[in-house]
Amino acid sequence: MDQDAFRRTYREMNERFCAYEKSLLSRHCNCSQAKKICIAEREGVHCISDEANAQCLELLKNLRHQARFALKSNNDNEVLPHGKAMRLQVGGLRGLFSVLYPDQTTPEVIEDVFQLISRAKAEFNSLDNLPFQTLIQHVSAYQGRRRLR
Repeated sequence: MDQDAFRRTYREMNERFCAYEKSLLSRHCNCSQAKKICIAEREGVHCISDEANAQCLELLKNLRHQARFALKSNNDNEVLPHGKAMRLQVGGLRGLFSVLYPDQTTPEVIEDVFQLISRAKAEFNSLDNLPFQTLIQHVSAYQGRRRLR
């Protein structure tokens, strides 16, 4: 299956894609609102809730804007390479966990993205009020897999 046909089919089958799809598929997090789908031999993630999808997209948009310097990216609209997208998603979620649960060690796997973001939204009254400096520190600190040579 060529890439263009796959992308077309994927968009048709998955009208509400998961904003944290890369993190979920790489097993860095789980979400109660995510459902895996298969197209040919590939996996994708569908969000079952409009509310959860909007909430996750809002957080990623805010994080991306705040992390421009850390990601070395000035344009909020350009597609991020996989490594930078993973830094933003995984590092952002780990930073959010550390803000909400300062007395606990940050886990390798975030158990429920929807619950974590919902709690942050309730605690800070809005995702715009998050302590982004702390979150960006985690984005900067996150390192994905190293290439094998």
